Amino acid sequence: MPKGTHQKLKLYRLGRIMLKSTDEEHGLTINEIKDKLAEFEITADRKSLYDDLRELEVLGLGIDSYTIGRNTYYYVAEKPFEIAETKLLVDSIQASKFITERKSRKLIKKLMENVSVYEEAQLNRQVVVSGRIKTMNESIYYNVDEIHNAISNNRSICFDYLKWDLEKRLVSRKDEPYEVSPWALTISDENYYLVGYDIKTDKIKHYRVDKMRGIRMTDNARSGKEAFKQFNVASYAKENFSMYGGKEVAVLLAFKDELVGVMIDRFGSEIPIHRSKDPGWSETRVDVAVSNQFFGWIFALGSDVRIIGPQDVRDDFVKQISDTKSLYHGND
Repeated sequence: MPKGTHQKLKLYRLGRIMLKSTDEEHGLTINEIKDKLAEFEITADRKSLYDDLRELEVLGLGIDSYTIGRNTYYYVAEKPFEIAETKLLVDSIQASKFITERKSRKLIKKLMENVSVYEEAQLNRQVVVSGRIKTMNESIYYNVDEIHNAISNNRSICFDYLKWDLEKRLVSRKDEPYEVSPWALTISDENYYLVGYDIKTDKIKHYRVDKMRGIRMTDNARSGKEAFKQFNVASYAKENFSMYGGKEVAVLLAFKDELVGVMIDRFGSEIPIHRSKDPGWSETRVDVAVSNQFFGWIFALGSDVRIIGPQDVRDDFVKQISDTKSLYHGND
């Protein structure tokens, strides 16, 4: 390779060296920087390095220095993301149910490129992705892109909308595709939703993005403009399943077959599902933190689900219902 080819990458390599090898507690001397550049077959004299360190501002890296004895150490004082911001982003990715485990690891790895090796060690202790309930649909990113394209072009979209069956397979809800006018994307109850206008029913509806398949933009202009003039997406997305602590118990639940998707969405596809002795019903055993919020979730599902065991959990649920009922019997 001709001499000087590597020199063209000098500023880039210097930026990567400073970003990955330094922070406020770890600096490099000019000689140490020269040695690291030499590993990439890049030569540099002291004067040019001082100029190059100042030039790193164009890459978003602010360089500062400190002195110990006779040595001056240079480090990255300003970078695209502070370590606290990176931790926040990592937490958000891990907590996002709609991002697959594989994509979560890939995104976190990209974030790691913007911190030093020392800060990376802190983040590695923080990263726990395995075992969390994550979507299984890897195409969510492409779905979001297609939806944004349709919104930008003021076009409706067609797609197949999926649901879980008792074999834990995602299957189409109906034979023909849905046609919807997309107006907004929002996150609610740990999932990513499209909020759109259903052309056939003339109603505002929402759809889980990770359960949409084969999205394609149509030649039809979007409908529902008047309906969305006064529509508040934030208010629409307020319904969330609250997270409260409680004693973790393996609870046996019976549910109507139509609720299999609700169970998988809440607890993941690894849950066991067995046919109940009652026709049209199935059972599953899940680990839950038993709390008033868990009972509230069960109660909201009405007569389509019931707690089979343990008996003390059943008794607590009945007591909660009785206590609540007593509030409505008596003098005001």
